[in-house]
Amino acid sequence: MVCLVSRTGRHLQRYDNLGRRQVVGCIPYRYKCSSDGTISNDLEVLVISSQKGQKMMFPKGGWELDESLEEAALRESLEEAGVLGNVECELGKWDFLSKSHGTFYEGYMFPLLVKEELDFWPEQNVRQRAWLDVKEARDVCQHWWMKEALDILVERLSSLQQQKEEDISICSLI
Repeated sequence: MVCLVSRTGRHLQRYDNLGRRQVVGCIPYRYKCSSDGTISNDLEVLVISSQKGQKMMFPKGGWELDESLEEAALRESLEEAGVLGNVECELGKWDFLSKSHGTFYEGYMFPLLVKEELDFWPEQNVRQRAWLDVKEARDVCQHWWMKEALDILVERLSSLQQQKEEDISICSLI
């Protein structure tokens, strides 16, 4: 059962010791399926529009007192992008200035390997979502710190893929 209402208000919002609002986001990703149903090594990431519909970004929002970082990342992905999956190891932490609010934030980003894309989700009426290749996503993403997180994710996944290929070639020698 999926909740179809987003959390609202900031009464549970976390702030760091410098008074910066703490936000958590994630990069939903998957591997493209070929026409024959096999999964390729081609990576796709899911971007969403801002609520005002002008800018594209990855899902993110406030980290609240009653949840872990990973729970917040999963909640934001569900509320804003309508996807569920496995939250993986943190990509990093960034300090950034919100242009619209003129305040500093502390942002954490996680990869989310998407397992399910929902037809109905809490913010479906105020957001658009699109699966893009990495270059397209990097081009349209409006936040520098999210682009950095994407670069880290791509590097991590390509290192894992390279390791798998090395493991396979070693096994074939045995």
